[in-house]
This record gives sequence, structure tokens and C-alpha cells, in this order.
Amino acid sequence: MSTPRFLTLPPGVTVQQIETPVGSFAALEALPGSGVTERWPAVLVPGFTGSKEDFLAVLQTLAQAGRKVVAVDLRGQYETPGPDDPKAYTCEALGADVAAIASAVGQGEPVHLLGHSFGGLVARETVLAGQAKLASFTLMSSGPAGIIGPRERAGRVMLAELPEYGIDYMWANRMEPEALRAGVPDDIVAFLRKRLLANHPTGLVSMAEEVLNARDRVPELVGCGLDLMVLYGEHDDGWPPLLQAEMAHRLEAECVVVPGSVHSPAVEAPETTAAALTRFWNAAESRMLQHG
Repeated sequence: MSTPRFLTLPPGVTVQQIETPVGSFAALEALPGSGVTERWPAVLVPGFTGSKEDFLAVLQTLAQAGRKVVAVDLRGQYETPGPDDPKAYTCEALGADVAAIASAVGQGEPVHLLGHSFGGLVARETVLAGQAKLASFTLMSSGPAGIIGPRERAGRVMLAELPEYGIDYMWANRMEPEALRAGVPDDIVAFLRKRLLANHPTGLVSMAEEVLNARDRVPELVGCGLDLMVLYGEHDDGWPPLLQAEMAHRLEAECVVVPGSVHSPAVEAPETTAAALTRFWNAAESRMLQHG
């Protein structure tokens, strides 16, 4: 099978394994064209049923600002294997994994951390645990608590059917028809199938429970000492845009709305998203360096 168009690796982006004390994690790594990193690195965490490939369109642009940028598969996602233990897939447990990844990527330097959708809930745990050396935190298309709206309804259907019918059933009867109705090209549909079926079944069920039932931890995040940004699409169908704007206000965080985007700004508006992230990361570094 040929590589889907959007999965063709651009120059400077390579497939990697991030080795940590808690395991090995599949990753895509982008470096500046010169190969010289002048700024602090970034780690990008995908959402539920997502993977590192969700950031492929922004990796090269982000790296050209002079930093290493690493997108990962969480434990149990796509090309990172996971155990049968449901406790390995809680936001807290996955957040500890992300802390280990950030430490491995940073090699003593602070790391810019971004979490997309469910990945935002996971990365929030990394921040709150305080076990990683971080430069900033971005919540992309994420929210203060469990997801709501149409994606919540879809998640609850998955949670009800997945343990009984399995991943193949979910793909054939739910996800593939939706992708075909949306006009997704055949090669991308093939990738989405391959990715979904590679997820650990226990991980899918446990992560679904987590994204649906997460509690609001915004008050605990206030005053964490990091520069914070909330970035979301103008037409987000996950957490409503107004709810994310309210979360940004509660966090005293910068708020960026990506015009025309829905729930995946890095895919739907990569240049706008990458420009916003680079500006935010550069400013966060300047402030940290000024204040020692």
C-alpha cells in the first residue's frame, strides 16, 4: 500500500523512538533545516484515537523557528504498544508518561508542552504533577472537563459498543461510513483504519472513559507559573468555542481562535496554527530568560 499523501514525511522530519525509564514511545521528530537547534524543544501530545501524524502538517514549520519538535503516540496509541491494565490509560498515568517523554526530549532544557483534545487533559496532569521541566503549556481544542456535544455522544456510543463488539465493528459500522460520507480520500481512509485497529482495545475503552468523565481542574492550573495558551478552531465541535474562551479567561491564558478551523487546527489550518505557536513559544522563552 502506498503512503498516504498527507503522511509523506517532509524534509527534516524523521521517525524516532523516544526511550524513557517508563518505556519506549513512537515519535516523529522535526529539526531545523540547518540541523542546529537554537531554541527550547517542544513536545506535542495527540488526542483520543489520534496519533503523532495529526501534527505532521505543522512539524516542519515549527522546527524552522530553530527548535526540535517531537510529536508522540501515547501508550496504547497506534505505534506505541500498551499493557492490558486499564490503569495505564488514566490521564494521570499518561501524564506521567508525558513527563518522562518531555525529560528525554529536553535533556535538561525546558520543554514547550502542547496537548490536543484528550491530549490536553493528559498534558494538564503533566503540568499539575510538576515532574517535568516545562517552558509553556498549550491546550489545543481541549476543555476544562469531560468533552461535551456531538463528540460526547459519539464517545458514549463507542464506550457502550466497543467492549461487546470490538474495534473492527466500530470501524466498519461507525467510523468508516462517517469518513466516506465526509469525502475523505481513500488513502487517508486506509491510514485511519490501520491506525484505529492498531490501538490497544483496553486503552481505547479506558481513554474514552477518561475523556468523557474528566473533572474540571482549571482552578488547580491557575498560578502554575507557566505561560499558558488556549488555541481552538472557530467552529470546534468538541468543547464549544465559548467554553474554551471562558477557560482561557479563568486561566488568565492567551486565547487564540483559528479562523475556519474545526477540532484539528494543526490539520485544518497548519500555517496559522504554527505561526501562533511559534510566536507564543518565543515570547515564553524570552520571559523565562529575563526572569532567570
